Amino acid sequence: MHEAWIALRLTLKIAGFATLINLVLGIALAYLFSRKNFWGKEVLDAILTLPMVMPPTVLGYYLLVVLGQQGVIGQFLKEYFGIHLIFTWQGAVIAASIVSFPLIFKGARAAFESLEPQYEQAAKVLNVSNTAIFFRVTLPLAWRGILAGALLSFARAAGEFGATLMVAGSIQGKTQTLSIAVYEAVQAGQDDTANFLVLLTSVVCMSVLLVSGRLMPGRLARQG
Repeated sequence: MHEAWIALRLTLKIAGFATLINLVLGIALAYLFSRKNFWGKEVLDAILTLPMVMPPTVLGYYLLVVLGQQGVIGQFLKEYFGIHLIFTWQGAVIAASIVSFPLIFKGARAAFESLEPQYEQAAKVLNVSNTAIFFRVTLPLAWRGILAGALLSFARAAGEFGATLMVAGSIQGKTQTLSIAVYEAVQAGQDDTANFLVLLTSVVCMSVLLVSGRLMPGRLARQG
């Protein structure tokens, strides 16, 4: 079972980095979409949400085309920085980030759009800068919804299989996450290992969902 704990540690590492990336990009884009109207907004929103409905293997194929040694980004990184992303845990982070991004983007956007505008308007009357308003008023009021979306994004990244397998492969101790380890154990007929891995994965995901459910704005409003 030592391999299971290695897979768990790697899964948490990949999901953690993916969630941090999504937090930065998701909050920025969610705030932009909740406050601004611009040409092509609906199309861009559909593109950002597309990973939620697109098969992970299709996303994995796109990533292989882009990040592979013959891809535009992959070739650039290899030639100028000597970086290879395919079959690495960093590549798995990119795959998990893209797949789980819509969850934090939608959660943060809903949190921003649900805020009462008078708080930001009052801050503007006091001549507070837009940056200060965001960090001192908007973000503190929306943090529960953002955190709930981040936890869901983390759970999705931790359970990612298709895109991660295509981009990072299944290298034990390097790129083999829990979901991939379950698949490998089933394929090898190792039922005891598969059962343990499934239980471990279920406990992690259920814990995240329970915490996320308690942070949902609707639940908090009903309790208040």
